[in-house]
Amino acid sequence: MLFCTAFRTSWVGCLLAVGVLAGCSGDGTQSTLSPEAALGERAFHEPLLSASGQQSCASCHASASGHSAPNALAAQLGGQHLDVQGLRTSPALRYLAKNTPFHFDEEDTPTGGFFWDGRANTLAEQAAGPLLNPREMANPDKASVVAKIGQTAWASNFKALYGAEVLQNTDVAFDKLLQALERYQREDSEFNAYTSKYDAVLRGQATLTAPEARGLALFNDENKGNCAACHPSGKSADGSHPLFTDFTYDNLGVPRNRNITANNDPSYFDLGLCARPELAARQDLCGAFKVPSLRNVALRQTFFHNGKFNTLKDALNFYVQRDTNPEKWYPLNADGSVQKFDDIPVQWQANVNTAEAPYGRQPGQAPALNDAEIDDLIAFLKTLSDGWKNH
Repeated sequence: MLFCTAFRTSWVGCLLAVGVLAGCSGDGTQSTLSPEAALGERAFHEPLLSASGQQSCASCHASASGHSAPNALAAQLGGQHLDVQGLRTSPALRYLAKNTPFHFDEEDTPTGGFFWDGRANTLAEQAAGPLLNPREMANPDKASVVAKIGQTAWASNFKALYGAEVLQNTDVAFDKLLQALERYQREDSEFNAYTSKYDAVLRGQATLTAPEARGLALFNDENKGNCAACHPSGKSADGSHPLFTDFTYDNLGVPRNRNITANNDPSYFDLGLCARPELAARQDLCGAFKVPSLRNVALRQTFFHNGKFNTLKDALNFYVQRDTNPEKWYPLNADGSVQKFDDIPVQWQANVNTAEAPYGRQPGQAPALNDAEIDDLIAFLKTLSDGWKNH
């Protein structure tokens, strides 16, 4: 078996050794990939593609955290000198292969799309965003990205795959880079692993512990956690394992995160879907963000689009106590009243989901889940982490 060590040097030998027919996974082991996907893997880990020369796709989408943010920052730092903060937390990139382009279904429900606001329709389009975002990899234009490809150790591989003159055509070369990044995310098993304990349970190879089983029941119970309403937990009609997202959007009224610098401006609000120019007229969508997959959720250090919470328990407590104990989550006004839904302008606060469980309760009522039930739910969510082994 072929092994590769540090990325920037050993990837060259790895690709040459297998004729660019296999890639090397993040743990150093060989994984079979098409030539294009193997090239995409190198691009995914290439910091030279950023204006700073120090930031790659993997910098904000780390394998150890399920290809989501690698730390507890509300938003990652980018820009030419890595001193510019982003506006949202880095979404997880796993289990997106079955996602669809953004659309409204037959019930006018926004569905699909990539990023927290669904503005990209494919994984390739999503890959373009960070490359050109001044708050992220901060390249001023496509030509700058293509010029940087020519400076990498794998430039010759890029030309061998796409043509000797490919770097002389900016649009073609840029599109080929995005195409390679998409192929990598579609082909590499780590992005679509289905290796969690829950997958083993669905295959009849393992059983849930008592706390995990109670957590699954709470997850599915429409009067308790009701998580499965947006994060389906059962097999699909074709027998495929659940993705734990329905790829729709929801407005949860997540509290404003003061650790995002842009929020220092009281007039600034991240409005999600309706901030997209083509959806500006859909004010009913203001404050709505993508429902993420809960696979590998226990590996994350930030939760929700603005990274407001840093522990899974805090995130779940917010879900069930948002309406029963709002004073725990929102600032108080001068008169002692709660400034609820403080990250959404008043005129759009009616968009917040208050109808479905575990919402819709009144202050002073018992939350839908108590502390012990939250712990059981967390025990179940931990079974969704990839890489489980039956010891």
